[in-house]
Amino acid sequence: MMKFRFRRQGADPQREKLKQELFAFNKTVEHGFPNQPSALAFDPELRIMAIGTRSGAVKIYGAPGVEFTGLHRDAATVTQMHFLTGQGRLLSLLDDSSLHLWEIVHHNGCAHLEEALSFQLPSRPGFDGASAPLSLTRVTVVLLVAAGDIAALGTEGSSVFFLDVTTLTLLEGQTLAPGEVLRSVPDDYRCGKALGPVESLQGHLRDPTKILIGYSRGLLVIWNQASQCVDHIFLGNQLESLCWGRDSSTVVSSHSDGSYAVWSVDAGSSPTLQPTVATTPYGPFPCKAINKILWRNCESGGHFIIFSGGMPRASYGDRHCVSVLRAETLVTLDFTSRIIDFFTVHSTRPEDEFDDPQALAVLLEEELVVLDLQTPGWPAVPAPYLAPLHSSAITCSAHVASVPAKLWARIVSAGEQQSPQPVSSALSWPITGGRNLAQEPSQRGLLLTGHEDGTVRFWDASGVALRPLYKLSTAGLFQTDCEHADSLAQAAEDDWPPFRKVGCFDPYSDDPRLGVQKVALCKYTAQMVVAGTAGQVLVLELSDVPVEQAVSVAIIDLLQDREGFTWKGHERLSPRTGPLPWPAGFQPRVLVQCLPPAAVTAVTLHTEWSLVAFGTSHGFGLFDYQRKSPVLARCTLHPNDSLAMEGPLSRVKSLKKSLRQSFRRIRKSRVSGKKRAANASSKLQEANAQLAEQACPHDVEMTPVQRRIEPRSADDSLSGVVRCLYFADTFLRDGAHHGPTMWAGTNSGSVFAYALEVPAAAVGGEKRPEQAVEAVLGKEVQLMHRAPVVAIAVLDGRGRPLPEPYEASRDLAQAPDMQGGHAVLIASEEQFKVFTLPKVSAKTKFKLTAHEGCRVRKVALATFASVACEDYAETCLACLTNLGDVHVFSVPGLRPQVHYSCIRKEDISGIASCVFTRHGQGFYLISPSEFERFSLSARNITEPLCSLDINWPRDATQASYRIRESPKLSQANGTPSILLAPQSLDGSPDPAHSKGPDTPEPPEAALSPMSIDSATSADTTLDTTGDVTVEDVKDFLGKARTIPTSTCPARSWSAGSLAPAWPLNIEPRLLTCRLHWDLLSCPA
Repeated sequence: MMKFRFRRQGADPQREKLKQELFAFNKTVEHGFPNQPSALAFDPELRIMAIGTRSGAVKIYGAPGVEFTGLHRDAATVTQMHFLTGQGRLLSLLDDSSLHLWEIVHHNGCAHLEEALSFQLPSRPGFDGASAPLSLTRVTVVLLVAAGDIAALGTEGSSVFFLDVTTLTLLEGQTLAPGEVLRSVPDDYRCGKALGPVESLQGHLRDPTKILIGYSRGLLVIWNQASQCVDHIFLGNQLESLCWGRDSSTVVSSHSDGSYAVWSVDAGSSPTLQPTVATTPYGPFPCKAINKILWRNCESGGHFIIFSGGMPRASYGDRHCVSVLRAETLVTLDFTSRIIDFFTVHSTRPEDEFDDPQALAVLLEEELVVLDLQTPGWPAVPAPYLAPLHSSAITCSAHVASVPAKLWARIVSAGEQQSPQPVSSALSWPITGGRNLAQEPSQRGLLLTGHEDGTVRFWDASGVALRPLYKLSTAGLFQTDCEHADSLAQAAEDDWPPFRKVGCFDPYSDDPRLGVQKVALCKYTAQMVVAGTAGQVLVLELSDVPVEQAVSVAIIDLLQDREGFTWKGHERLSPRTGPLPWPAGFQPRVLVQCLPPAAVTAVTLHTEWSLVAFGTSHGFGLFDYQRKSPVLARCTLHPNDSLAMEGPLSRVKSLKKSLRQSFRRIRKSRVSGKKRAANASSKLQEANAQLAEQACPHDVEMTPVQRRIEPRSADDSLSGVVRCLYFADTFLRDGAHHGPTMWAGTNSGSVFAYALEVPAAAVGGEKRPEQAVEAVLGKEVQLMHRAPVVAIAVLDGRGRPLPEPYEASRDLAQAPDMQGGHAVLIASEEQFKVFTLPKVSAKTKFKLTAHEGCRVRKVALATFASVACEDYAETCLACLTNLGDVHVFSVPGLRPQVHYSCIRKEDISGIASCVFTRHGQGFYLISPSEFERFSLSARNITEPLCSLDINWPRDATQASYRIRESPKLSQANGTPSILLAPQSLDGSPDPAHSKGPDTPEPPEAALSPMSIDSATSADTTLDTTGDVTVEDVKDFLGKARTIPTSTCPARSWSAGSLAPAWPLNIEPRLLTCRLHWDLLSCPA
């Protein structure tokens, strides 16, 4: 029989305009600590810091809220970075020996980071000998000399080349070959041996023409660039690093044997064979190399010697340490991750005689630690950003919007009492460059992260800087072996070296059962629920004072004495008995232990009813934490759910069952493939469909063809997992009486709705009477395809979601419409469906899997405010799929509005970690230590808006074209959006082609809302208004061939800059430009 394809009308232009005012996709900022850092730089004049990563990202930080992000076109490791002091420029060196010059450029008052120039060294190495022609080899070290106009490049072949920084071109005739240095050393030192790679280059603090050069073999040379001769030579051991003294009369060198030496520059004739001081701090036994050393003098007398490494090789060779020595005081800072680099914040003005270091900043592989060197004891300075989110691995996250000011102040106060910092610390955060131009956030947002060690961390997610507020630990409630292990470790610790644990990164968990799986917080009553891996459900309440109290324990058996099930997983955690001390903050009131102790998969809290619901892979329970008594326990196991009894930490897996399931899937796919085999009339149907498409007018859209979805088997493993829980005051028994209800959705597509008998609170009272709560099963819904239920929400008579507990009673939100008919929205992995209440009859639905071929992973109801009208907003359904796409649907009509590509489909952990906010934003992990923040709202956007006072030299010449990173699209974990912006003669951006922060130039395919209701044209035309000739186009196309290919989407480039608008993986011959209103085809 013929299948008819019904037509429907196209999109409404007014609706399309409204969509643009409501929805816009932007990736705005990356919160947390950069993943895999590899380089560090600091500008002492601008007070800004740069961190480079192994993925090629460059991130610059100043005061809180001042952030700049750039990404090299090649995903190469950033090995070194150097600021051109005071100019807002940064020179970066990659591991492929390419140099890149970055500039902080202002557009309409806001600054962002651009790559101005790049210079690639020849990759083929040659011979750096005196007789052979000079050729460049791998660059090992970079030094900026002569006020940043010239860069000295030390190479692996012992040569030093000089580069003009303003143009990134080599200076001819100024190369220092190793032969010239060897002529100045004694004959017996040559011995036919090479000098080795250039290990260090240090500039003279007062005379820019003198450069201190250190070779790997141990030769130290003071080279006079003006007279092209060697001023002084020092003969030492195998070299690691160098440092000038403040008065430039001493040189400090560190070596591979764990020693350092102090050399006097004014010590008579050259060469100098013996240093004035040579010591091995942690000798006499063999020690590891001192990788870097700093020498800083103080006005109060004495000096700081700061170095990394040098630990005794046999005893502490695996430690990551930075030693700080002043006079007789030595502190060995012991870190938990590898040291990347460090610097001191000190006086750099030439007229000052002393360094007087204020702070020491140490960049580690997993965190950044800043120490106050002016306060006795050298305490750590709390960081307002760059906190390691992954100090323990993140296991779950949640967002709380519009936090009341009173609760916010109480959380901040509790966090300040946790801080070990002395209040008398004389130093605040030393990296304070730039100005944050973003407005103060209108509402406070909390980001809660649960961790593997049983902690929940509270973060200030209101602005660009993700600031740590408070840390809640649940491990103190349970008996673990961590205290015993710590005491043994401390007892075994010797007095030498004087280790001091620094930093908060601790990747090791004392007990994996402590891991936090679900978190729920009520912002009006300051009560929260924390659920863990071993079936523990904790109800906590915020207290401003420390207390000592016992925690009551309740046990709920979710199996309900079912026969034939034996739990093979981990044991439950043993709670401590008796009164326990609890600091100010969230303190546990009651512990509910689920049996079997499987990981909690869903939890919800209703503080107005004093109820908490929780679910595991075996069933769900309801608990009255006011009376501390269980209300309900329901087992959801299927008779074949044997895998649910093994637990996530068990190594016992049924190989026979997994093989059986695999063969069943193969058999089903073969049978379904035969059923879908093409019949004789398939070609006729295809021809009719093509004719129908050709005859269809442009403003009429075809109804999409639905994919065939096979129903899931009822005996699939883990079908009893509870995926979602929900409380609602709605109509369940009849259409005249509403009351409290609880909803539960499972992995097998089952929905259970319970009517609750909750005693009503007295008028004006907060707590309900001490009477038992009763639960009666009201409805049970089984979805046809048995797809897992992801979320449940009840809509009132106006089609709006119900308010949170206490929102309506305290006049904090509009009261729900209890007159019209309510509806329940059930979101499964395959479709969204709205049922009327109380009959539970289907009203509307949208089959996402059948239409788009994807499955739902995350769902949230969000409010989208209009940028054109402050009073207009819509509540929509936002969902994330397994392909990484974000879809937005209207509620309750379930009509597709927009969809965007957000996360790479291969990034499974990123998709699993995504969390939506109530105002159209979201977070997901792009690495173990970084959250990517994105916005679906055209109005509610949190992005860096900042400026920086920079002073460029007036005679600096700039490139005529600059590769620019779009501020909203330059993501360190993905492909950047590369745009060309024309420059004026003074190096500033051309105002005719610059755009403000609110009007970026995004790629069309990435940022324009892709309407599902109507197809939009993707034609792109370049309008050129300048004097452009055919030769200019040909010259540009010739240069464009050297641009590396990329998989990024189509770029939208500035027309006046002669920049192509094709994806970089498309050949330039496909470009068609319109010049002076004439159509000109540009050949290859």
